[in-house]
Amino acid sequence: MCELFGMSSRLPATVNLSMAEFARHGGLTAPHGDGWGIAFFDGADVRLLKEPEPAADSPWIAFVRDRGIRSPLAISHIRLATHGGRTLANTQPFSREMGGRMHVFAHNGFFDGAEALEPGPFRPVGETDSELAFCHLLARLQPLWMTGGPPPPPAAILPVVADVAGRLAGMGPANFLYSDGRTLFAHSDRRRGPDGVIVPPGLHVLTRQCPAADDAARGAGLKVDAGGQSVVLLASRPLSGEPWRALDEGTVLAVSDGAILEAVRRDPVREIPGAAPVP
Repeated sequence: MCELFGMSSRLPATVNLSMAEFARHGGLTAPHGDGWGIAFFDGADVRLLKEPEPAADSPWIAFVRDRGIRSPLAISHIRLATHGGRTLANTQPFSREMGGRMHVFAHNGFFDGAEALEPGPFRPVGETDSELAFCHLLARLQPLWMTGGPPPPPAAILPVVADVAGRLAGMGPANFLYSDGRTLFAHSDRRRGPDGVIVPPGLHVLTRQCPAADDAARGAGLKVDAGGQSVVLLASRPLSGEPWRALDEGTVLAVSDGAILEAVRRDPVREIPGAAPVP
């Protein structure tokens, strides 16, 4: 299965993707060699870099590290293909514009019966079940964003994300990260373990308070500019020896400016007609 990494910080930070760890999972120490990508938010827009090649030996990983792109919010993904070929269109994270902002989504898992998801006016560019799930989520969120007023608050978005998470979890492992550039939403479900059994946790979280740049979560691949930094990191597997916390199955988080705004349980899992039972 794929792996996810996300970061939210109070001050812009450079994330090296643990250039020593997360990237290694992309084809070196783990078999996720079918592509990788990272999205750095900058206000309403996003810098998106992805390629259908292993992250472990990609020169672009060194570029990301050496370029030192600073952002308060980032989403990254390394891929082990289960649906769709090894192409750029099938490489995550996925992005779309809605309501004058870029929205980004990355998923770890698989869905049986994804064709039952309604994409509304959004259409997949590639062939993956993950991108179809993103289109469905955007369709559900669209009424909140197309009112002509200000962007909806996180408190209005979170129940929709939790409801969609419940539906997706009825089709298979549904770990995902989603953001509108202001708030990072995360759903922790289940993952396939080394023994092939699908069990929780689907995501782990690490929160850091950095009083000075010299204490800047280096073990997790993070560098900050100044003191007073707050950081929340999310990953499929812990990326350092620090005390990452496993999230319970069905947990949905709303994270902004390096702090967890709210943690809720997703809506009950709803089985989708025609979907195969999850092993």
